[in-house]
Amino acid sequence: MQRLKTRAQFQAAMAGGSIVSRTAHFALHRLLLDDVAAARQAAAVSTGSGPRPSAPGAALFAAQGVWLGAVLPKRWARRAVTRNAIKRQIYTVAALFETRLALAAHGSQPVAHGVVHVVRLRSAVDRKQFPSATSEPLQQALRTELLQLFGHAVRRSRAVAGAVPVPTAPAGAGAP
Repeated sequence: MQRLKTRAQFQAAMAGGSIVSRTAHFALHRLLLDDVAAARQAAAVSTGSGPRPSAPGAALFAAQGVWLGAVLPKRWARRAVTRNAIKRQIYTVAALFETRLALAAHGSQPVAHGVVHVVRLRSAVDRKQFPSATSEPLQQALRTELLQLFGHAVRRSRAVAGAVPVPTAPAGAGAP
């Protein structure tokens, strides 16, 4: 799994993608790079020119596969230590779902061009309930919510594709 690094990558994923899952604190956006490639090809055919390297996503996602980014605004998680703890949880839980996210995005077909996921924090983390960013209760609450977020995205995609739903959490995912 590759991580989104540049502002342009995040902007392309958020603008062109759709929200596939939501929880109380998070939203999961998905952009299929196959759609970006098809749009570029259609634009090239309709204009009679060759491939356009300036099309959105053309050079942003050079490598194929699964891409992941995390957007954590300061307004929802004020302290850097809290944002960093949340990012670590996001990347850890996403690694458990990497293959299923890739397959769920394309039905049961393997990833052709790739898929981009962005996890966005959409509401505040309560400092009164979780005073310490590294507390075990906060880590467990984040992990549980992220397992729900990714599990729902996989189940929803599989239900749309007509596949059998998968369990919410992978085996052994409950332990930190």
